Amino acid sequence: MQYRILADENVDYRIVTGLRRIGFEIISILEKHPSVSDKRVLELAREYEAILVTEDKDFGEWIFSYHEKSFGVILLRYKSDNLLGILNSLNYILNKYGDALINKFSVVKINKIRIREI
Repeated sequence: MQYRILADENVDYRIVTGLRRIGFEIISILEKHPSVSDKRVLELAREYEAILVTEDKDFGEWIFSYHEKSFGVILLRYKSDNLLGILNSLNYILNKYGDALINKFSVVKINKIRIREI
């Protein structure tokens, strides 16, 4: 795995720490660039060559409606009481698909994964 992961500010911090414990290189917007705009988050993802992990559906609009360039986006969809389930699903997709997630828009739910070309 040669890419980094950029965790959006809205991603539960337990997901960030969980991914770090597993061994992923995580750059946290909350830690390094708090309160930046969504457009700036996408710019940072490109600068860091990082796949953006977010819970914000607006990134789909940025990518598909406004044609904003992206290194890759993973949108997490889960209920707050299933944090461990989404962390396991995210770990699965990152390990199974790895670099194939670059330039893709992926939606990850507990038992469903959808990957789409950008």
